[in-house]
Amino acid sequence: MLMAIDVGNTNMVFGLLEGEKLVGSFRLMTDTNRTSDEIGLTVCEYFRRFNWTTDQVCDIIIASVVPQVMYTLTSAIVKYFGKKPIIIDDDVSPGIEYDSESHLGADRSVSCVAAMEKYGKPLVVLDFGTATTVDALSDTGRYLGGCILAGIRVSTDALFQQAAMLPQVELVYPDTVLGLNTIAQIQAGSVMGYVGAMEYLIRQTKREMGYGQDIKVVATGGLARLIADNTDMIDVVDSQLILDGLRIIYERYKREQK
Repeated sequence: MLMAIDVGNTNMVFGLLEGEKLVGSFRLMTDTNRTSDEIGLTVCEYFRRFNWTTDQVCDIIIASVVPQVMYTLTSAIVKYFGKKPIIIDDDVSPGIEYDSESHLGADRSVSCVAAMEKYGKPLVVLDFGTATTVDALSDTGRYLGGCILAGIRVSTDALFQQAAMLPQVELVYPDTVLGLNTIAQIQAGSVMGYVGAMEYLIRQTKREMGYGQDIKVVATGGLARLIADNTDMIDVVDSQLILDGLRIIYERYKREQK
């Protein structure tokens, strides 16, 4: 099995892949105070639960946007799996074509690689995580640019923290924009407003790409489904996009090593 790890600002996602099949996955909170033993023992407990052994893992590949946890995570992998992980950007390039001044974080570049492999190009790739990102890829696979905005949960949490009288609310799509109480009004503004913002960004991205509006839009990330279910401008939600991207990059890397 290949173990692919996506280290995000909120969670670390561990995926176990046999060929193209994802046979298991789990999440740990991204915590810079966690020790290597805490990470290693938690991962090993997951393996025991499903009657797997660590020696079934042939290799480990990581995409990370949190440098502060990488020493601890790498140490855990070496100690409990006996392997040195392959790290995106450090050990292997994702292979995205950029203009000279462009560069993407590891998670975004891995998502773009997977999206092009699975859905073709040109393409718009959205990632709804702690931050929401929009990335545009040309018909030749060249990175055309993108944008970043605060994730929907970050936005609503900031509202709760900064406004003394406003409560923290569940992120759901309300029935109407005209709410009759504070919770419904926050949900309308936060969720409906976010859907509207994403629709504008998608339309403008397609316009600037120059291929017309008939470009596939692929979304991933924990809150992708909430947004995609309430707009017709997102064509595909793929929760496995980064893990598939890590697998694709790993397979290419191993071919090049031969």
